[in-house]
Amino acid sequence: MVWPGAHRAAYPLTEVRPKHTVCATSTCHWSAKPAEGSAVSMVSTSELATIPIATQTIRKVRIRILPFLFVLYVICYLDRVNIGIAALTMNQDLAISSEQFGLLTGIFFIGYFLFEVPSNLLLHKIGARIWIARILISWGVVATLNGFVHNVHQLYWARFLLGLAEAGYVPGVYLYLTYWFPRREQARAIALFLLGLPVSSIVGSPLSGYILDHVHWLGVGSWRWLLILEGLPPIMFGFLTYFVLPSRPQEAGFLTAEQKEWIQAELKNEEQEKSKQGQHTVFATLMNGRVWYLILLYSGLMVGRYTMSFWTPQIIKSLSSGYSNTTVGLLVMIPSLVSATAMVLISRSSDRRLERKFHAALPVLAAVLALALIGTTRSPLSAVALLSFVEIGLCGFLAPFWAMPSEFLSGYAVATGFALINSVGNLGGFVGPSVVGFMSQRTGSIYSGLAFVSACMFMSFALLVFLPRETRAPAD
Repeated sequence: MVWPGAHRAAYPLTEVRPKHTVCATSTCHWSAKPAEGSAVSMVSTSELATIPIATQTIRKVRIRILPFLFVLYVICYLDRVNIGIAALTMNQDLAISSEQFGLLTGIFFIGYFLFEVPSNLLLHKIGARIWIARILISWGVVATLNGFVHNVHQLYWARFLLGLAEAGYVPGVYLYLTYWFPRREQARAIALFLLGLPVSSIVGSPLSGYILDHVHWLGVGSWRWLLILEGLPPIMFGFLTYFVLPSRPQEAGFLTAEQKEWIQAELKNEEQEKSKQGQHTVFATLMNGRVWYLILLYSGLMVGRYTMSFWTPQIIKSLSSGYSNTTVGLLVMIPSLVSATAMVLISRSSDRRLERKFHAALPVLAAVLALALIGTTRSPLSAVALLSFVEIGLCGFLAPFWAMPSEFLSGYAVATGFALINSVGNLGGFVGPSVVGFMSQRTGSIYSGLAFVSACMFMSFALLVFLPRETRAPAD
């Protein structure tokens, strides 16, 4: 029996696992007389038949779902952190101190925290198409209004409302991906989605720097135009999402009936494996020790993630007073470009080995060491190189980490778990920038604050290394 080459390349026979296949025929037949010299002596026709179903289905879902979600995340993250570039002129216009800037960047996560879990539960109940469209439109409106504030107190409220509006998008997508991808595909799918994080900086930083230097239409400050213009795309994409994003595989017009059945069978098998360990209600998820362990771990890394997102433009600007805002934007892009490549490689390795802990821990260790060394150099080249290692760690850990909750939770419990980890963990995004702003105001140097950030990230590295073995307990 001849194996089609295209299918062999994607799913070699040695990787076929019974729990990940469904019979295309009602019975399985074994070859009575294998070809002479064949390395495969006995092969079921049903196994051969399911290989192309798996390959074609996963490929279709990747092509039709992930690029759209990726674009949405580029827009999302850009609106969340573009205030870091805007600050290069906004802080002077509104007389914002370092301490106030740290607070206004961090206050976003208070609103984000309050509505994250309810938002994810509503997405699971109402459907991703409607709920994600709602999130996009509401955050786009609020992001645009950020450009009309007149003082720092109004900006505090605008940032708080932006967090409230955006709450639920990222953990909602993590949950959404579990409706489409089996466990062995999830880290790669999450990584392709999360590539929007570095790409938002690759595209957004130079664009934002250019707007800041050159867009002064109608006599309005360029930082205002930056916030207004970058707030419009989510409104447009919100309406588009309602029409193009299917909530579940059953609604996907691009899948055949057989492909829909394959996804359902794959996910059902995984749910049954997890259900053997007992039931886990939404309330029990809120009290689950492993979930709170992951929250603490994630919090330390979000201290680093958002400190660097908001403060990196000012770190680079401090290296040379001669840098224009456009140059700063271009230099901010470089670490993100490097980290995007690292994300793909780390996630592919994590999925191939079905190993999460050390694929997340080792990049974090590299980031901790690089961040500790940033204060020792005034060379722009060395600083950008160290910032690149920091970004590799802060982006590289994400895909393996976010593949962990669905390994021991399911249903409403995984919806709750994703939201709880993301919402509480993202409070690190309030702590990090706020502490760095406070310490920078008191000491006159940002590097004292970065030492605190490095310590928080090292704590997360240690928690990753000593992460206990999972105890599977899925949802109702």
